Amino acid sequence: MKKNMSSVDKTIRILFAIIIAILYFSNQITGVAAILLGLFAVVFLLTGLIGFCPLYATFKISTLKNNKA
Repeated sequence: MKKNMSSVDKTIRILFAIIIAILYFSNQITGVAAILLGLFAVVFLLTGLIGFCPLYATFKISTLKNNKA
């Protein structure tokens, strides 16, 4: 897997996951919304931590500077 995410991209994804976790554990989101947002949060957390987004790779997108995906 070739990294295709910049540090800003990774930070935004990790922050999004943290915000969703806070909303979930404070019971601000429940039910189907909690499940769907939780799934997105897990995916964003994983992709943010490893620096690789399979969807970016599929469409040959990279947020890294000077990197051709």
